[in-house]
Amino acid sequence: MKKTVVVMQGDQTGQELLDEALRVLQPDVIGFDIDFKTYDLSLENRVKTNNEIVHEAARAMKECGFGLKAATITPEEKGSVGSPNAILRREIDGKVIVRTGRRIPGIRPVAGAYAPISVVRMAVGDAYGAKEWREGEGIDEVAFRTEKIDRKTCRAVAEFAFRHAQKTNAKVFGGPKYTVSPVYEGMLKEEMDAVSKRYPTVRYEPQLIDATYALLLSSAGDAMVIPALNRDGDCLSDLVLQMFGSIAGAESVLMGFDDEFNTQAVMVEAPHGTAPTLFGKNVANPMAMILACASLLTYFQETQANTVSRAIYEATIEAVSEGTRTSDLGGSATTSGFTDEVIKKVRTKLDVWATMQNF
Repeated sequence: MKKTVVVMQGDQTGQELLDEALRVLQPDVIGFDIDFKTYDLSLENRVKTNNEIVHEAARAMKECGFGLKAATITPEEKGSVGSPNAILRREIDGKVIVRTGRRIPGIRPVAGAYAPISVVRMAVGDAYGAKEWREGEGIDEVAFRTEKIDRKTCRAVAEFAFRHAQKTNAKVFGGPKYTVSPVYEGMLKEEMDAVSKRYPTVRYEPQLIDATYALLLSSAGDAMVIPALNRDGDCLSDLVLQMFGSIAGAESVLMGFDDEFNTQAVMVEAPHGTAPTLFGKNVANPMAMILACASLLTYFQETQANTVSRAIYEATIEAVSEGTRTSDLGGSATTSGFTDEVIKKVRTKLDVWATMQNF
């Protein structure tokens, strides 16, 4: 049955990279049709519709279960439309964001990081969406912020972290600063401890967040899955991805679950922003957006989609390994040139694999 994917257009380089990634998902490349429903989430249209377009996209994504989003501009002006991500995450009841740093052949990682590192962070709450205000004047002015997390989200982060670690033969590592904040951050630690008892075969090494940062830079270690609060995970994932060569080297996946923590809605995107300095120059790295497409296909739960997903993953990594690299990876390939190479490799792989089925 044909799947429907909500495509959320963005701004500047974010939109350019989305266009490149969509080229990889065309039927003449992957061998089957996907029904794309497109929504313009550019800053101009969000302002024009007062964010109604974001709500429309979220409702459509909740209905079909799949979304592909370009990077968008978040205006700094107070009282403006803000970031669409908060609306999208809330509307689909997104609980977990996963970003995985992985070895890119031919690219030298930082601090000897070779084994995959997945950051599993809260998708809502914590520092994001907190109420902020100031009191007093001059040198005596004080700023305040209210933050909150909920047990349901903590449980989703912990549960997914251990499931992902079990699936990838990794250890669950890191955690919140529960010694300083036993009531607030301790809630996530409580859920991590509880879930660890349900997965006795998964290695569990809880660490405070500051120790987690330090240990990441001092040990290559084993494959790791790191559960984190929203703000901690946002910062940590940027570091982890850059350790492997580029923040544009991996996809970002937002997931909403049912009561049994089975995936109900998935939105994929690149973890980086709109890169305005690269806009219109055809030099940005489309790798993250292309890998986001590959990741999305795995959630179709169909054999053909899984095969294509593997082909895209392999083709993207092989392109870099064989020397087709954009400037952030030390090469000179253009955005479109990199995508052309991936498409060529995907077609070749799918043709060869189809032929091999006859043997």
